[in-house]
This record gives sequence, C-alpha cells and structure tokens, in this order.
Amino acid sequence: MKVFVTGGAGYIGSITVEQLIKAGDEVIVFDNLYQGHRDAVHPAAIFIQGDLKDRAAIDAALAAHRPEAIMHFASYTLVGESMERPFLYLGDNVVNGVNLLQSALAHGVKKFILSSTANLFDKPERIPIDEDERIIPGSPYGESKNILERILYWLDRTQGMRYACLRYFNACGASEERGEHHEPETHIIPLVLQVALGQRKEFCIFGDDYPTPDGTCIRDYIHVIDLANAHILALRALDGGSRTYNLGNGRGFSVKEVVETARAVTGHPIPTRVVGRRPGDPAVLVASSEKIRRELGWTPQYPDLRTIIETAWRWHRTHPHGYAK
Repeated sequence: MKVFVTGGAGYIGSITVEQLIKAGDEVIVFDNLYQGHRDAVHPAAIFIQGDLKDRAAIDAALAAHRPEAIMHFASYTLVGESMERPFLYLGDNVVNGVNLLQSALAHGVKKFILSSTANLFDKPERIPIDEDERIIPGSPYGESKNILERILYWLDRTQGMRYACLRYFNACGASEERGEHHEPETHIIPLVLQVALGQRKEFCIFGDDYPTPDGTCIRDYIHVIDLANAHILALRALDGGSRTYNLGNGRGFSVKEVVETARAVTGHPIPTRVVGRRPGDPAVLVASSEKIRRELGWTPQYPDLRTIIETAWRWHRTHPHGYAK
C-alpha cells in the first residue's frame, strides 16, 4: 500500500514509517520539521517538507504521489502548553487536520488513521480505561483530538471516509535506529535517562503523596514499536469499516518504578528530588487494549518496563544528543 504519513519525521511517526517500510509499503512523509528531524526519516521513504497550514502544498503532494491511505501524526502535543496556548491547539491542530481531510477527499483518499490520545479521558470512572468510557478531554490538546474524531465520524457517514482512531498515553522506547528527541524534553523516560547520561543533575518527582502503593503517579507506558504495529493493523482492517481503539500495555507503572528500573538498566544512581504536585495530575491512568487484541489480534512485543527502558537506553547511549549534529 502507498501511505502518506504526516509527522513522519517525529518520534512515533518516524518509527511507524520504519515499520511500514519493513512490511513492504511505500511511504511518503509530509513534515514541517517543527518538532521532527530530517535524519529520523527512513531513507526509503519519500520526504516532503511541508506544512498542513498550506492546503495547496497538501494538494500538490497528494496529486503527485496518489496515496491510498493517510496516517496523521502531525500535531502540537504538549498538554501543559495547550493549557497556556489553547488557540494553538483548538485552532491549528483542528484547522490543519481539516485541511488534510478536505484534501484527502478531493484526491480520493478514503482511508485515514488518526493518532489520537487517551487525554480524552480526564476523569475516568473505570481503570483500565476502555472505549466505552465517557469522553471528558483533559486539556485543549485532548479536545483538539476529540474534535477530529467527531469530524471523522461524520465524514464516514457522509463521504465514505474509513478511519481508525488510536488513543494512548505514554509512547516510549526505541527501535535500533530511531528514538525519542524532543526540545524541550518533557517525557519521563528520556528525562530519567538524561540524568544517567550526565546531562541533568537529578530527576524531579512531582508529588509522592498520591493514593498509590508508593505514593507516586501510575501511568501507562507502551513501546513505540507496539504502537506503530497497532497503527498498521488498524490500517489493514479499514476495509471492514471504521473503528476506534484504546491502547495500553495491560498494566501501569509508578514514577518510582520507572526510576528504579532505569537505575537497574543503566547502573547509574539517578538522584531524584520530590517537588510539588502538578495541577491536574490524576493518581492513576491506564488504558485497556482488550478490544484491539480481540478484534485485530494485536499483541505487544515489549510489555515489560525493563525491556522498554533497555531499548531507550541503547538508543540514547548511541545518540546522546538525539538527532543533533
């Protein structure tokens, strides 16, 4: 299949591109390199530097390459930033997504995979969180994904757009050649590993008085290759109709568990310092993946936290400054 991947130079997008190419698909990457990295793009992929704000650029790319499907990863993704700059998310994320969808329909592309978020569920009534949980977005970022999910619902009904929305919390880990490099970095595992690399003095734990076994927040961590494979499985299944899946690893891990596992993997003491809670941080957030396991046979290859951190550590040791030259 020929697949058009927006955000294919970013962390999750680039590794999904890698997995698509391994599976024999042709890939066109469309990325403005705002957070992505040119060196992260698989050499077998066609790369187009372009912005989803520019409808003409999208039209030109789709007309030139005539993909059969789109995977949409390109997005502003920081929950905290979205609380401070809501229009960047409720505006740009939505408008850019609509530009892409309008162009897709204009060029006859009616298979669409949305990289969504489990931030749709700010106050879940059940843990693990399944697809029937009521949607209460936890931020403007979550709301922007919710709006795109609803647009896809109506495009399915009115235009025959087949789609899949994949909702997940914390992507982590690395492949052999590609890993996580954000500026600034906000994700727990690379931050912890930066301490082990000597790039940070310590790791800050935001609160240790939560109602959890060790007092720190419990979160869902899912390996990026497992996420990539879920996107590909969902793409292959679109002929059977549109679908929505929550993705999780089956259990959650606390902040202290992540730090202790990283200490064991790296052999570094990784000093920590407890600071105040961050506003709005729930004690436990874990997503269920029972539906995609049952319907598509998705089985994570890397459900173990130690294995996840080992893959990240290998990449960060060989790329201590990420993709920076």
